[in-house]
Amino acid sequence: MTTTVLVVDDEPDLEALILQKFRRQIRDGVVSFVFARDGLDALQSIEQNPQVDLVVSDINMPRMDGLSLLAKLQEAEDKKSTIIVSAYGDMSNIRTAMNRGAFDFLTKPIDFTDLETTIQKTVRHIEILREAQRRQAEAERAHASLSRYFSPQLAKRLVTNSNDEGMAVRWREVATIFTDITSFTSLIESAAPEVLGEMLNEYVGGMTEVVFAHEGTVAKVIGDAIEVLFNAPSDQPDYATRAVACAHDLDGWAEAFRLRWREKGVDFGATRIGVHAGPALVGNFGGSRFFDYTAYGDTINTAARLEAANKFLGTRICASMTVANAAENFRGRPVGDLILRGRSEALRAYEPLKPEAFAAAATGRYSAAFAKLEAGDRGAMPAFAALVGMHSDDALAGFHLKRLLNGGKGVRVELG
Repeated sequence: MTTTVLVVDDEPDLEALILQKFRRQIRDGVVSFVFARDGLDALQSIEQNPQVDLVVSDINMPRMDGLSLLAKLQEAEDKKSTIIVSAYGDMSNIRTAMNRGAFDFLTKPIDFTDLETTIQKTVRHIEILREAQRRQAEAERAHASLSRYFSPQLAKRLVTNSNDEGMAVRWREVATIFTDITSFTSLIESAAPEVLGEMLNEYVGGMTEVVFAHEGTVAKVIGDAIEVLFNAPSDQPDYATRAVACAHDLDGWAEAFRLRWREKGVDFGATRIGVHAGPALVGNFGGSRFFDYTAYGDTINTAARLEAANKFLGTRICASMTVANAAENFRGRPVGDLILRGRSEALRAYEPLKPEAFAAAATGRYSAAFAKLEAGDRGAMPAFAALVGMHSDDALAGFHLKRLLNGGKGVRVELG
């Protein structure tokens, strides 16, 4: 690549001397020169020749001297590396130039071998700077892309660690969360486009911030549905605990959001959440052209079906026994042994509860009623009936009471 040098000097013979001394390098395309008579000429020349790589400037010139030109060059967004030229006895001005950002200096009369060496050294410096800027730009673009999926802390680690293998497709143990909004199709059909756009953007943005606060990974956003991963792409030994805590916070944020929009006259549906853990095929499935970090496998499908199970159970969060057993200090009440859609084997599920809800007397009554149900005790029906009588808003207790009234038995629940 040809290096373009702008020489700024009012000596009339200097241009001819430089072109003569560097004729071979000019012929071979190694270097090219542009000339200006003073600082004002130089600024105009740079505007006309933005490809200028470096500036070699005298200090003493008419209209605008070299020190003033240097100041202007340092103010520009595209700062040009500058070599200052002055008489040997003018060391005070040379020192000032170096303090103002000059890269190097030469003394008059110019030694052309010294000039060539200094230009080469400056060009190497420019190339190092440009490579650093290129890497920085790439890192910023990568960070912007990764920030769509990962928390800021994780995105930064992934950008700075080029050897990280987290993006490669492989099997990993993960915890996954699926969220969805009830009656969202009806909302789309009834809400004005501008209201829907504002609402959905606020919802997805807020839910994503909650996920990032727990250092989770947003694997997919499809309309109102969000898929979240933990323990991917980086290791998180407490991934199950994180997932349960995140599910609680997502539920709290979504409920506050729903109530806020209800006050504005918009009937925004409740958010249903499914949580599961197990092996999944995780990585970038976007090929060479796109970045699509996501996960596939039975674990992911199960979490999605647990989310859908909330619709039948009347709950907002449904977590598998797998994630409940793996999470630290998990608190919740058993839902039953669910036969999820498309499955033949039952999966024990729980409704996660926060400490204050878990410690409430109603939870103890529910646990006692559920134990009777699991044991086949005929006292299960009156126990659930009493519970619903005291807590008519307990949808899960009401679900079991309705099953029993319709002839259901035990805790094995088949969901359509």
